[in-house]
Amino acid sequence: MRDLIPAQAVAGSLDAATKKDVLLAIAAAASGLAGADEHTVFDVLWERERLGTTGVGQGIAIPHGRVPGLEKVFGFFARLPQSVDFDSVDDKPVDLVFLLLAPEAAGADHLHALATVSRLLRDAKLCEQLRKAKDEAALYKLLTETVVAEAA
Repeated sequence: MRDLIPAQAVAGSLDAATKKDVLLAIAAAASGLAGADEHTVFDVLWERERLGTTGVGQGIAIPHGRVPGLEKVFGFFARLPQSVDFDSVDDKPVDLVFLLLAPEAAGADHLHALATVSRLLRDAKLCEQLRKAKDEAALYKLLTETVVAEAA
């Protein structure tokens, strides 16, 4: 996970009222760190949401997409102080968001990162710890020091 998400790519309290607000805020926060254009990142995320929600259930969303000019797969985590309707598969609002951006030609790297994040956030105990973590440093530690079991 440390290869995927740098320490500064964690927001402990990202204020947003709607799904679009979440995507705008996370695009703004992540684009500079990822070396990508903020508007391009938002457009990629918004287009992906139009194909189907990235709200995977249990209060979690994993917005993702391929961004032109990006050099490597990049992750950004945000915790929302107020849950937001994300049209999630279980109809529950979202308060944990893990953004994944990938180069256009990432192929298997993008899918591997998506699978890793998905497995990580399926851990209900970890998600509860993420919700209770006191600051960004604690969030980063939880995200990067939790061992993710590989699928058999």
